[in-house]
Amino acid sequence: MILAMSKVRILGPRLRLNQVLGSLQRIGVLQLATPTEPASLATLALTPGQQRERRYLKAALEDIAVAMEELGLAASTFEGPAPVPLARPGEGTGVRYVRVASRARRQAVRLKIRETALEEERALILKYQGFFAAFRPLLENEARWPNASIYHVLLKADQAGVIERLHASLSQVIGDAFELYSRHLESGETAVLLIVSAQGAGRVERLMAEAQVQEIPVPSGYGDGSLSDVFPRMLARLGELPGDLDAVRRERAALARKYGKDLRAGREWLASRLQALEALTLSGVTARAFVIEGWVPSDARRKLEIRLRAEVGEEIVVSEISREEWRSEEAPVVLKNPRIFRPFEAIIGLMPLPRYGTIDPTPFVAVFFPAFFGIIMGDIGYGLLLAAVGLLLHWRSKPGTTLRSVAEIIGPCALFSIIAGVLYGELFGDLGRRWLGLQPLAFNREEALIPFLLLALGLGIVHVLLGLVLGVVSAMRRRHPREAVGRGASAVAVVLIIVALLAVTKVLPRGLFTPAVIGVLVAFPVLVIAEGIIAPIELLSTLGNILSYARIMALGVASVMLAVVANRMVGAIGSAAVGIVFALIFHLVNFAIGMFSPTIHALRLHYVEFFGKFYSPGGVRYQPFGGWKLHDTTAQRHDGMTA
Repeated sequence: MILAMSKVRILGPRLRLNQVLGSLQRIGVLQLATPTEPASLATLALTPGQQRERRYLKAALEDIAVAMEELGLAASTFEGPAPVPLARPGEGTGVRYVRVASRARRQAVRLKIRETALEEERALILKYQGFFAAFRPLLENEARWPNASIYHVLLKADQAGVIERLHASLSQVIGDAFELYSRHLESGETAVLLIVSAQGAGRVERLMAEAQVQEIPVPSGYGDGSLSDVFPRMLARLGELPGDLDAVRRERAALARKYGKDLRAGREWLASRLQALEALTLSGVTARAFVIEGWVPSDARRKLEIRLRAEVGEEIVVSEISREEWRSEEAPVVLKNPRIFRPFEAIIGLMPLPRYGTIDPTPFVAVFFPAFFGIIMGDIGYGLLLAAVGLLLHWRSKPGTTLRSVAEIIGPCALFSIIAGVLYGELFGDLGRRWLGLQPLAFNREEALIPFLLLALGLGIVHVLLGLVLGVVSAMRRRHPREAVGRGASAVAVVLIIVALLAVTKVLPRGLFTPAVIGVLVAFPVLVIAEGIIAPIELLSTLGNILSYARIMALGVASVMLAVVANRMVGAIGSAAVGIVFALIFHLVNFAIGMFSPTIHALRLHYVEFFGKFYSPGGVRYQPFGGWKLHDTTAQRHDGMTA
């Protein structure tokens, strides 16, 4: 759910402003906002010294970011101590961190430049190695052509046609006074060796320029001489490069060990200090007083007031601004769900946060997403394999990371797959029935296509109608009565249309057909009045959304048929061992498809068919003023404020 937020105003003597901000930073639950007091309230401006300090802090944080990236520390999550209090400019700690950041960046960048140069040198030698291997006999006899000019050319794969044009142009300009050799290399490129008499060298160079053919010069740095002279030295250098690269990597690892702790701590300290300076600009002041406004979860407002008065004094006043004075669009969004639903916030995190005051879809996704996944996969064996994958990811991941959320989402998906497999009677396709006598408790997906289709469409009806009902609730919360009426009329019209169709097919009594049609005719003008002329299109779109759930049946049938084909390969191929190998490969491929395809289509059914009925994106992320930390999370949550 989306937590209720309170907007609070903190007032006190101006001399206490820094102390209050330090306390708020330690508490870490208030998201600061620009005060909305009368014009007599002035926004506090930073002094020239504070502005200069802010520039230094930003530069130092940039140095730390670059250094940590180059040293392989950028992906680390820093779970440091409690936020530091406001520090005075010029304190020794900050100066030391700035110096460490600058020094670490310089050394890390210098290592990067050195490593890049070594990699480029290796790539250059490897390119010449292919060229030399193609023309080694000719290049070793370059001394036999003292009065000739030799050109080494390497053409890309799409430049192969240039050779014929170049040959024709050379014949036309200098006749037979040249030799042109070409070899295709394993890289897909074409090596060209051109030998020309010294008299025609100038004209040849012009022709090569017109044909956009660039010569590979004999590389510098390996001494003078022809390519055949310097190539042995290049090969010797190629043997030295791995050692040089390893030395660079060892030096980088040593720098990471040397600076890693200070860089992480410095990032925390400097960012907290920068955050404190930025907070000053959000404070309103008069000659003797200050005003701070911000957002706090309603259940934490009282604790904030108690702790603030305990740390600063009773002269600080904390009051709640009434809801009539602020718009819900301004309030930040905090998601709070039970532990069992919390991993599915990662799915919601792929979209913009819902607006404050609307509906958090996490609980509904936590129920329907694993159900859709399990109905599509629907196999006991695949479900057990999926559970093993989930356990492995859970073991390899850290709490609070996206990978841990994925692992915890896999768990219920595997459970629903096993349950559906029991209902279908499937264990690696029909292997359970053939070897263990496993029988379906609901229906056999290989044969009962119509019941499976009706199940998928039934789920679609429930899911879409739930979305429309949630749309009514969301619109009422946002005080949009016409939208609420439109969503409600759409839901009623969909139900009546389904009743009419079931009555026509005699699933329901025929007597319900006429009342259902009359109900649709009554709901239709209400729908047009509420949603406008596009209402009929929206209604047809909603019905189309329900039909989209037929993909659950299609994907499920495709999955079981692939498993059945895999099992029958054992007997279809002459050798049983070869058949078993092919069957295992097919099952692995089917399992891989079964992990990704249901995920993609279940997400689509939620994002398009379900969310489109009620989801209102555009919420403001809750960013409380407090010690800065880097977390790998997908949505802002609130688990209460520690004392």
